[in-house]
This record gives sequence, C-alpha cells and structure tokens, in this order.
Amino acid sequence: MHLCKYLYEEGAHLIVTDIHKDSVKQAVDRFGATAVDPADITSVECDIYAPCALGGTINDDTLKTLKAKVVAGCANNQLLETRHGDQLYDMGIVYAPDYVINAGGVINIADELNGYNADRAWSKIGEIYSNLEKIFESSRTEGIATYVAADRLAERRIEQMKNTRSTFLQNGHHALSSRRLRK
Repeated sequence: MHLCKYLYEEGAHLIVTDIHKDSVKQAVDRFGATAVDPADITSVECDIYAPCALGGTINDDTLKTLKAKVVAGCANNQLLETRHGDQLYDMGIVYAPDYVINAGGVINIADELNGYNADRAWSKIGEIYSNLEKIFESSRTEGIATYVAADRLAERRIEQMKNTRSTFLQNGHHALSSRRLRK
C-alpha cells in the first residue's frame, strides 16, 4: 500500500492484485487503481511490474506472459531461479535486483550500530539510485544480466572491505580474524 501511495502521488495509473481482496479494494478506493485477478497480473501491459511481498513471481510460467518493460518491486527473491534473470535480460526487460532496491531497510538498521543518525542513514539510502545506475550501465556495457552486474558490484565491495577492521566483528569476548572471514 505504501508503494501504491507513492506511485499515485507521482501520477501513476495503478493496476493491482493481491490474494487479500480487502487490500485490492483499498487500493481501488484510495488511488483509483484498476483491479485484476492474481493469475492475470503478469499479462497486463504496463511499464513496471512491481511484485511486493511474494517471492518467486518471475518464473517459467510468468515469463511466458510478462508484458512489463521493467521489473522493480519490494518482494524478496523475485526470481524463482537465477536463470530467470538471464531470461529477463534476453527479453529486453530491465530488472532492478530486489536486494539492491530493497537495501534501505538494512542500511537503516546498520546505521543503528553507530548510534542512529537519520540524516546519515538517509544519505546512504540515497546511494541506492546511483548503485542502480552503475548496475544498469555495467549490464549494458558488459552485455550481462542486471543481477550478475549487481553480484559483481557486491563482490568488488566485499573484496575491498576484506582487510578493513571493524568493531562490528567483535562479540565482546574475541574478534573474528580476517583469516577466518576469508573461508
């Protein structure tokens, strides 16, 4: 419902579905959304397919009917299998990896480890957009699916951080060694 509200405020026409009929009615009443049956949502012509709260909706069956130009939602694990990310790429459908666009919650919680500062957290959350730009550019220039580009970006960051000592790697009794982390 939060995503519906934001999109509605930006002028989007919403086409919604949910297994909870009350949620669909609320979106129709509040935002003038068009309701469709859950089985039909992927066959709707739309700019963005935004799966929320239900993973695995990008799969062999839904890819046969998917008519969106972009897949960008807040559900975790939207791809039933990684090969579905390759299929989206081959179909010319832009996929914003869920673990990138949904990083805001983790970033916000991680900031609490430093003594929470909302401005600092929101500043880091604001980097999600530029990270997506990097991922999309890498996908275009390297000819790879966006989930592969996102994984590579994450792997580069992990590699850069391997030798960084962090107070968060301590449990009060002993610190985890960097040698142990490399396993």
